[in-house]
Amino acid sequence: MTETLSNENPIAISSEAKSTLQERIVERKTIVYETRVDLAVIRIAAENLKDQLFTKYGFLKPQPEEVALVSVEKTYEPFIMITGKYSIDYRRKRTFTFEVENKVSEVVFSFSRFSSKQITDSFGNTRTGIELEAEERLHSESTAILTLNSSGQETSLKQLPSAPSEKNPEEIIAKLGEKIVPSDFELKLLRNRIQNRPTDLNCVENETFEVTERLVIYTPRFMAIFKHAKTGREQAAEFDGVTGQLVRVGIAKTQDTSQ
Repeated sequence: MTETLSNENPIAISSEAKSTLQERIVERKTIVYETRVDLAVIRIAAENLKDQLFTKYGFLKPQPEEVALVSVEKTYEPFIMITGKYSIDYRRKRTFTFEVENKVSEVVFSFSRFSSKQITDSFGNTRTGIELEAEERLHSESTAILTLNSSGQETSLKQLPSAPSEKNPEEIIAKLGEKIVPSDFELKLLRNRIQNRPTDLNCVENETFEVTERLVIYTPRFMAIFKHAKTGREQAAEFDGVTGQLVRVGIAKTQDTSQ
């Protein structure tokens, strides 16, 4: 489909934005960190944490015998990093308005001729002029480096310690179930962030979506569940499986909220 400027010596202007997207996406690299802390060490750390849980008014602590360590479960927490770039060369339609003297009826260029007419600008002023339709060529580019948790929220990989990787990561990943990061998880998020076509484009010359780095790190975690004997409330404490450090404390997901 084309649009012409006049019937004499027409200039063709494209009127379709065809899909010309080229993709260059590297394969994802997956790493599973080795567990460097023994389960017994985590249990000791969890026992020492009991008096800090279930406090009243922020300072009244329960008696040690009122809080029981119910379980310690090992799991893996995935962290994702992806780096990419989106670029597009495109053309957009543009109408150029030229004012001429009132007595001018026609303007002749080497490529075409245009009749003058009354043109009203955005301020409501009317004058004699000609309108020339053309296309402008533009370039747009955007890049992003995303570091994400399993929920797709941006986070920092600085919190991850350095650790050797497991020799058979596939076996561990196969047992993770819902914890496995879907193959297109980070790609969708990156596309939503940077792959945005300009709304005023008319014709695409070149369009590229490129991913230069994709990394998923599964780091070991120990989830300790505590239960208050009198109230039945449960709390959870998560420990890093590489360093043994406490990561976070919160209400256990298994807790019965009706209590």
